Amino acid sequence: MSRVYNFSAGPAVLPEEVLKEAQAEMLDYRGTGMSVMEMSHRSKAFDEIIDQTEADLRKLMQIPDNYKVLFMQGGASLQFAMIPMNFMKNKTADYIVTGQWAKKAYQEAQKYGKVNKIASSEDKTFSYIPDCSDLPVSEDADYVYICENNTIYGTKFKELPDTKGKILISDVSSCFLSEPVDVTKYGMLYGGVQKNIGPAGMVIAVIREDLITDDVLPGTPTMMQYKTYADNRSMYNTPNCYCIYMCGKVFQWIMRMGGLEGMKAHNEKKAAILYDFLDQSRLFKGTVVKEDRSLMNVPFVTGDKDLDAKFVAESKAAGFENLKGHRTVGGMRASIYNAMPLEGVEKLVDFMKKFEEENL
Repeated sequence: MSRVYNFSAGPAVLPEEVLKEAQAEMLDYRGTGMSVMEMSHRSKAFDEIIDQTEADLRKLMQIPDNYKVLFMQGGASLQFAMIPMNFMKNKTADYIVTGQWAKKAYQEAQKYGKVNKIASSEDKTFSYIPDCSDLPVSEDADYVYICENNTIYGTKFKELPDTKGKILISDVSSCFLSEPVDVTKYGMLYGGVQKNIGPAGMVIAVIREDLITDDVLPGTPTMMQYKTYADNRSMYNTPNCYCIYMCGKVFQWIMRMGGLEGMKAHNEKKAAILYDFLDQSRLFKGTVVKEDRSLMNVPFVTGDKDLDAKFVAESKAAGFENLKGHRTVGGMRASIYNAMPLEGVEKLVDFMKKFEEENL
């Protein structure tokens, strides 16, 4: 069977050449006589893998020396608790709620202190990013939290909020490595890798060194302290070795694609093809205000639930997988992450044009 075009929001499409490289090394990684899946995380071979993976990420993102790179398990959802446990010194934090994951992070943080919702777009089903140029940032806030790209709703912060001197913490799960980023604007940025970088099962966090201390909330487990990971090169316990290896391969693929500048150009080209069609379509329409549209996640609807269901069924039969929208939005959603080829988006638009002609 030939490969489908996988528009899943995550776990998501991986670059075919990366999968082929991993396939070639599956039984024998570079003369070790074993797979990376079988390898001790204390071995010299794995030591080289994790070091190279971190070095390549630092190069790609131009991460300054005073930031730590941590590879952690538990998904982004575990970070919803780890962040307040490690950073809520004054027991106060400000959250900007622009989607389901920001909302979940906001709710989780309330277990650990006073949490202020200083902006939200919930009033219009998270279809826009609120104005964050002059926010009521709390004087005693330990940090301001955002989810930068909203996977479900297809919105993206094009400008970071003015945090009025407070640390900015950002969940970048669904826009990780999709375009250049100025790491120095963040106290911490983190993301689950299963959308844009690698297989499911790991989070990468980039945290400013001075924020990683022993001063955490009483009762914080050892495995939920960033210092534990920072002091042990993310190997206090057995890390997700195979995922680290795969992410490293994707980092090298991105470098071959022209780094983050090249990736941004590639992603903008893909997104423009789909958005341009949606803007002139007589049947389909996008659900996000134009200025806040994500390059990664594109939700759209016909306005008729039965027609939406018909489209999802027919698109699947035609080799386009996972186009059904999230249950909270309905309709359809095409996640067009880094590894989605241009051809996949072009063929999807051709299919949508044909469907439109047959169903108007």
